[in-house]
Amino acid sequence: MSWDSFVALGDSFTEGMDDSYPDGTYRGWADLVAARLAVDAGPKLGYANLAVRGKVLSQVLAEQVGPALAMRPSLVSFAAGGNDLLRRKVDPWGLVHKIDPVIARMRAAGADVILFRFADVTTVLPGQRIVGPRATALNDGIRELADRHGAILIDLFADDAFHNRLLWSTDRLHLSAAGHRRVAAHVLRALGVGVTEEWLLVPPMPAPTPWLLARGADLRWAGQHLAPWIKRRLAGDSSGDLVTAKRPELGPIEAIA
Repeated sequence: MSWDSFVALGDSFTEGMDDSYPDGTYRGWADLVAARLAVDAGPKLGYANLAVRGKVLSQVLAEQVGPALAMRPSLVSFAAGGNDLLRRKVDPWGLVHKIDPVIARMRAAGADVILFRFADVTTVLPGQRIVGPRATALNDGIRELADRHGAILIDLFADDAFHNRLLWSTDRLHLSAAGHRRVAAHVLRALGVGVTEEWLLVPPMPAPTPWLLARGADLRWAGQHLAPWIKRRLAGDSSGDLVTAKRPELGPIEAIA
């Protein structure tokens, strides 16, 4: 199967943090997938990425779904709700119920839809007892939506390679370049598009960190990443408040094999 247009919706996961281009903007798995699809489709492939870091589900639905449907894409990826899970109160199944009619609309419009069961971030991020059950519920709901609507499900949670902290960035929340490349490989394989084995390569698992050094690393992480996040939450701000979509309209992308 081939597609002539691909639109990606979501938050920082799909924007591409923390997989940087040389100019400091973000690449990420969606750009990689589009660039590989362009090998077969050629310059006729149109690619748009509407994802913006920090967006919660309600913002993605309000700001991205309409423009995406207006482009009449043949392939859509939808990954949202992860930021909601980090809020003090959230109903994961409520998120699923809000996503359900959106996927139905996309499928009714003729688009193939890519959905994700998120990787297990609790292996590198504190708060397992709170975030873990919420993520499990959201992942289970997304699986049900994929089955109901005939969407393409990318099950990152089932990939134990994401227990390797080198697939995550230093903030322990976003993927590293290696993590994004592995996600792209999973997506391309699910789409039936050939990809070389190096796209799935994982850095060697680092040796366990001695307890004292690990606690020191935790304190540095809290100061550099957790404290600013808490400050934004208390102020009602978001990391994406001043950010716009990096590819708001369908356009060509340079092909890579």
